Amino acid sequence: MGFNVQKIGLAVAFSPTAGALLAEACRLAKLFDSQLILMHVGNRNAEEDKKLNELIQTVNLLGVTYKIIWRTGNPATEILHVCQEENIDLLVAGALKKENLLQNYIGTVARKIMRKSDCSVLMIQNPTKNPSPLRNVVVAAEGSPHVELAVETACQISRLENAQWIHIVRELKLLGLTLAVNEQCNEEEYAESKQGMVREEVEQVEKMLARIPHEGQKINIKMLSGKSGFELAIFTEKKKAELLIVGAPAQRLSLVDRLFPHDLEYIFANLPCNLLVVKPKKKT
Repeated sequence: MGFNVQKIGLAVAFSPTAGALLAEACRLAKLFDSQLILMHVGNRNAEEDKKLNELIQTVNLLGVTYKIIWRTGNPATEILHVCQEENIDLLVAGALKKENLLQNYIGTVARKIMRKSDCSVLMIQNPTKNPSPLRNVVVAAEGSPHVELAVETACQISRLENAQWIHIVRELKLLGLTLAVNEQCNEEEYAESKQGMVREEVEQVEKMLARIPHEGQKINIKMLSGKSGFELAIFTEKKKAELLIVGAPAQRLSLVDRLFPHDLEYIFANLPCNLLVVKPKKKT
C-alpha cells in the first residue's frame, strides 16, 4: 500500500507561524513530489488576497505546483470538505505543545479533523522557515488498526529523509503477566516469563518488518511498560525525535476508550514533537 502522497493540503491562517508552516509544507511537497493545496477559511477580499500573496512570496515555491482555495464557515468543517473534494492525501496543520495555553488546531478543530478526515494529518509543533531533514523517527506499533501502514510510512519517510534511526515502540502488557502468574511464582520465574513476552513482541514486529522494505535502515525495537501514551511521549523526547508516527485509532472506540482517555488524547495534549497520524485513504 505505502504512504502515497500526491496532494498535500495546508490550512493557512494569518498567524505569526504562517510563513514557517508554508515553508514546511513546501518542503514536504518537494520531498514527495506532490501538489500543494492551500486553503484559507475566511472572507475573501482585496486585503486578504494581498496578505496571502505576500505570504506566498516569502517561500520558495519553485518547482511546486499549487492552488489556492478560499472557503467561509466553520474551519474544521470546511477543511474536511476541501480535503474530500480535492482528494488530499496529507493535511498539514499547526499545533501547540501545550494545549491549555491557547485553543489551536490541536484543540477541537484537530480532534474533529482526526476523527472525520479521510486522509493522514501532520501536526507541526514548531515550524521553521528553514526546516531540516529528520534524524530520529518514532513510530507506535500498536493501538490502531493501521499499525503496519504506520511502520511502513516510518520506513518510507526515513528513507526519503535519510534519517539516522527508526524507533519502533510497542507496549509490554505487564498487567496481563501479573494476573497470569501464580502467586507462588518466584522472581526468577517472573523474569523468565517477562523475557518470554518481550521475545514474542519483538518477533511480532520482526514479522511485520519482513513485509516492509527497510534495507539499510537502522531500526530499534523498543518495549515500553506503564501508561503507554505517557511512556511513548517520554521515550520520544528522550530520543530527541523530530517526528512521531501513529496509526489513526479505530473510528468506533471501545467502551473502555470512551470511559478513559485514549492514548492519542494524551499525545495531543503533550506533543513531544511533530505528530503524523496515518490513515489509509478511503476507496472511492
